[in-house]
Amino acid sequence: MEKDRHMPRTHIAIIGAPLDFGQDRRGVDMGPSAVRVANLHARVASLGYQVEDRGNIHVEQKEAWPEGDPHAKYLALIASACGALANRVDEALSGGLLPLVLGGDHSVAVGTVSGVSSHFRARHEKIGMIWLDAHADMNTPESSPSGNIHGMPLACILGAGPAELVDLLGYRPKIDPRHAVIVGLREVDATEKPQVRDSGIRAFTMRDIDERGLRTIMEEAIRIATDGTAGLHVSLDMDFCDPVDAPGVGTPVRGGATYREAHLALEMICDSRHMVSMEVVEVNPVIDERNRTADLAVELIMSGLGKRIL
Repeated sequence: MEKDRHMPRTHIAIIGAPLDFGQDRRGVDMGPSAVRVANLHARVASLGYQVEDRGNIHVEQKEAWPEGDPHAKYLALIASACGALANRVDEALSGGLLPLVLGGDHSVAVGTVSGVSSHFRARHEKIGMIWLDAHADMNTPESSPSGNIHGMPLACILGAGPAELVDLLGYRPKIDPRHAVIVGLREVDATEKPQVRDSGIRAFTMRDIDERGLRTIMEEAIRIATDGTAGLHVSLDMDFCDPVDAPGVGTPVRGGATYREAHLALEMICDSRHMVSMEVVEVNPVIDERNRTADLAVELIMSGLGKRIL
């Protein structure tokens, strides 16, 4: 079986998080369904894994609730959903499964990472993280031009932002910034830039990839995320990829990773044998073309889980 050469865990737990409270554009709540429709279960199982789809966490209907604080819209509802997701992720890890979370907008990462971090923290271990994204997602309510929380999850994970998210499960930060890496960065708010620079995270922009090549960047990213940790979490926002290949995303930005670069990034992460969890977010079938973006998401998941050309 292909996965035997690459992944130490043999069981996958699919967990849907159809949350779209973190942004204004509708449609990403259908992302988990779109990825499942792209035959996720069977395609992952074809690699030799035992796959268990644990359904979706419960998410309230957006239209039924007021947005609340305009600087951190729907904060209480997002925190509640992230708390539920964190518990589901921890349960999967405790059962020996690798959690594969399907978003939803990127605010679900607070829940995913909290669950992973908490699981390893109970074992007196730390985790690292590779954040594949066009955006830094390091705004806070004070800096955000929109108040949309899908632009804040990485800041929350690293210890800055609304207490309801930063202190989820009772501690902060969820990940030491020295063990966290952004790859593919190409659009950052002016008020957000100082927070990225001062946070301690290592951020690789698309210029870095252009100048140094993705292989070199990923080697360094994996080294940072695994140095002194029990493993790494992969947070894949599909806008990491260029809109030519992934048109159906929440916030598309030109000039992203090519089709092959995206696959190489996931293949190298798999080869490291350090991935302990993964999430794929911001698939928006409403603006997609024949489910192309969801299909690419499944392809990238498979590369991350061990699929190879030969």
